[in-house]
Amino acid sequence: MRPERISLFPLNVVLLPGAELPLHIFEPRYRHMVKTCIKQKTEFGLLLSLPNGLVHVGCTAEILDIVNTYGDGRMDILTVGRAPFRILEIFAENPLAEGHVDYLEDREVPSNPRVQRELVELYEACHTLIYDDYPKNLQDSPPDELSYLVAGTLPMDLLWKQQILELRSEPDRQERLVTYLRGWAPHLQKKGAMRQRAGGNGHGLN
Repeated sequence: MRPERISLFPLNVVLLPGAELPLHIFEPRYRHMVKTCIKQKTEFGLLLSLPNGLVHVGCTAEILDIVNTYGDGRMDILTVGRAPFRILEIFAENPLAEGHVDYLEDREVPSNPRVQRELVELYEACHTLIYDDYPKNLQDSPPDELSYLVAGTLPMDLLWKQQILELRSEPDRQERLVTYLRGWAPHLQKKGAMRQRAGGNGHGLN
């Protein structure tokens, strides 16, 4: 059972369940947080930090590995997203903020096979255009985690990723992603065509 009060790590990133996230930890308070989480086998909460404050829905991060440690105490760690949560109260009296959280469960809603197929097609197209490689992580992904896989892999706009994290059913997340990727794919195709033309005439793109 996950604790109701967890350490908080505000960052300019959106972590999604199942997505891996490498982090460079340098502040003493977060170095202490990492050591405590490893010792107690607990997760910390990662929240998107915006110029006007913190969002109130985040995702817990499990520390998978300490990849590297430095002589001055800094460390590189690998984390993975686990459980979405909503902040009920923030305790900021200590150097390290903590939050009283409510873990969010999905509503069971029947999936739409047509939307799911379109999402897979759009994901394959966008992934190929961005990385010049066909995605290989679809085969092992359960259907009810498809949206998190897509949004966690593609370099989408952070506020769109935040929307995906906050939605509470897989069909809703898939429909939202299809809307986003329908508009994004033509833009990526246009950028790819411009890059090809620039490469062909000897001029690079900024």
